[in-house]
Amino acid sequence: MKLEILKSLNAERAARRAVVVVTDVASGVQRLVRADEAAADPLADVLDQHLRSGKSGMAETADGRVFLTVHVPPPRLVITGAVHISQALAPMAKLVGYDVTIVDPRTAFASPERFPDVPLIAEWPDTALPPLAVDRYTAFVALTHDPKIDDPALLHALARDCFYVGALGSKKTHARRVERLTVAGLDAATIARIHAPIGLSIGAVSPPEIAVSILAEITARLRLPAEARRAAAPAAGTAAS
Repeated sequence: MKLEILKSLNAERAARRAVVVVTDVASGVQRLVRADEAAADPLADVLDQHLRSGKSGMAETADGRVFLTVHVPPPRLVITGAVHISQALAPMAKLVGYDVTIVDPRTAFASPERFPDVPLIAEWPDTALPPLAVDRYTAFVALTHDPKIDDPALLHALARDCFYVGALGSKKTHARRVERLTVAGLDAATIARIHAPIGLSIGAVSPPEIAVSILAEITARLRLPAEARRAAAPAAGTAAS
């Protein structure tokens, strides 16, 4: 690998930006494609597929075989609310490879006894979230049902490029949330980025079931192209209120 490509690769990885090194199998010539450049690349469809899967591999192109070495940052999950759903969601998310952090200023909830081996930040969102530097490889969920906690957290997440933002609550609860966020200055398009009611519509009732529906929706948002996501989830939401 040429030194200039290696330097660019290391810089992108340090900044938690996805990048693909494309190697022409016949000639050995390599080039680097940044994630934000992939849509305009001649191999756009192939690059999109590999960036979504996070997997390296061989691909056939019009110009011959190439090997795509994919470097995607490990996904993160930031949960606002050390609640029962979080107790199920955190270990599930860790099992599938997410770096999980839970934020909740209520120390009675955010305790190591309830969340062993999960980083806890027992601070209000305005204090806890900025140091986490959430980015486009971060999924963000708000689960407290308390507007004093959830609303500032959602405002923070929506101001960043999180690939997923979800909030617990029924349609009525979310309608009230929309009113508050509108008063706070958000436009309709920004608010529409919130997945609410949260989770895929699988009839989930118990906290573990709701956690499954949330993680499934996050996975679909991360891995599937938009058309496939719409086909898989024509009616989003859980039984949570």
